[in-house]
Amino acid sequence: MEDGKVMIKIIYEDNHLLVVEKPCNVLVQADDTKDLDLLTLLKDDLKKRYNKPGNVYLGLVHRLDRPVGGIMVFAKTSKCASRLNDQVRTHQFKKIYHAVVCGKTNENGIMQDKLLKNEKTNMVMVDSRGKDSSLKYETQRYKDGLSLVKIYLETGRSHQIRVQFSSRNYPLWGDQRYNSSAKVGEQIALLASELSFLHPITKEEMNFKINIPNSYPWNLF
Repeated sequence: MEDGKVMIKIIYEDNHLLVVEKPCNVLVQADDTKDLDLLTLLKDDLKKRYNKPGNVYLGLVHRLDRPVGGIMVFAKTSKCASRLNDQVRTHQFKKIYHAVVCGKTNENGIMQDKLLKNEKTNMVMVDSRGKDSSLKYETQRYKDGLSLVKIYLETGRSHQIRVQFSSRNYPLWGDQRYNSSAKVGEQIALLASELSFLHPITKEEMNFKINIPNSYPWNLF
């Protein structure tokens, strides 16, 4: 689908679910900026395509940071939203990311921290007062001072991947918020590349995957 200058790729759709590839730098949900957001764009598209009267229901199950692109699933009914949220809570909902980080990481590792968000600054830090946060990663390649890592997210905290890698001196390439070396205009190298869950109605295992971008620094790998 296309709305003005925003292109949104629909990966999968049925009567219950909508799986799309979120573009980078698009809000997931409306905020005080009044900028276009993915949820509103998708609702408007469904309304037009199916000629629906009144408001269109589309349930938000999970989020991605504004600068981050990748796979997202939305529920087309409240029953599906509830069942998908249950899967998120019981860790049946699997999210895998790819990132390019600065430095040479270990072949694989586990990161466990307590993360605390400052709501005023929208910044997250490692702090003993925070929420338990964990992930696993595998380093797939290293080149020119950068590592391509595959990340298995075990908890879905705000800015989690960005903060956990940055706190270990492996900031994400192009991360304007947590990488002091990032240059203005660089796009954060973080992608929600794989998503797996059980279909809320048929119970079929659903697996979705997209390729990493063909742009720098991704194309080093």
